[in-house]
Amino acid sequence: MDERTKLERKLLRATARAVRDFDLIQEGDRILVAVSGGKDSYTLLHLLLRLRERAPIEFDLVAVNLDQGQPGFPAEVIERHFRAIGVSYRMLKKDTYTIVRRLVPDGKTTCPVCSRLRRGILYNAAVEMGCTKIALGHHREDLIETLLMSALYAGALKSMPPKLRSDDGRNVVIRPMCYAAEEDIAAFAAAMQFPVVPCDLCGSQPNLRRRRVKELLAELSREHRAVKGNLLNALGKVVPTHLLDRQLLARLGDGGGHDAGFAEDEDEACVPPAEDGSALGDASMVVLGGASRRTRSSG
Repeated sequence: MDERTKLERKLLRATARAVRDFDLIQEGDRILVAVSGGKDSYTLLHLLLRLRERAPIEFDLVAVNLDQGQPGFPAEVIERHFRAIGVSYRMLKKDTYTIVRRLVPDGKTTCPVCSRLRRGILYNAAVEMGCTKIALGHHREDLIETLLMSALYAGALKSMPPKLRSDDGRNVVIRPMCYAAEEDIAAFAAAMQFPVVPCDLCGSQPNLRRRRVKELLAELSREHRAVKGNLLNALGKVVPTHLLDRQLLARLGDGGGHDAGFAEDEDEACVPPAEDGSALGDASMVVLGGASRRTRSSG
């Protein structure tokens, strides 16, 4: 089995597990797959197409790219890829670049404002196209970096949910690659030779806080390879009675139970990572909409 096939199988397992754990895809869904032209969204589209081939339920996929008016954005490269793989697609164009440049001071990162504007456009497009879900390409590192950034810089414990209904109730956002490791996605995208579009065409400054958190995680992972997997595992093993949220505690009532504190041997306390580095154990079943099917080799 070649390396590309191994990576595909690994990513398919992680994606199938997320679909099963959070009931992300159901019979009859029409899913808008947001494809920016980056490694993550290309991989997401590929994985969902592969899962659809073997799923025991029927669901539709529509790849959607949004040209936000960034100078030199090669929309034709992405459209050519859509045509080559034979997926249903729609190309959108909306000049948010001008708006962002007007709102964001020079030298500041434009990503938060750009992201909010893009999300609004995709939400409206999903409704117009009759899509029941919007699939985004966030992965394990996105979730754990957001967790740390929220705790360190905003004083809150939260991350990116695998499934989220928008505030207005019109859209459901899903993140099927929430268990997938970024390094596996990057390696797979390179092996597949996806026509990746640079993410810095707008000239925005990098998000320095996210970069610092990413560097911190890389440093900790060199010391202990299970760090990223343990952080992801922590998102699924919350102990509400051991936190300081008074409103949450009031809803739970008087909390009780064993106070574990810190394990005497912190290395033993770490959960060994699964094959895909998620520390969430193995799953060999693809489960969609309550039905299941064994995963098969994609080779």
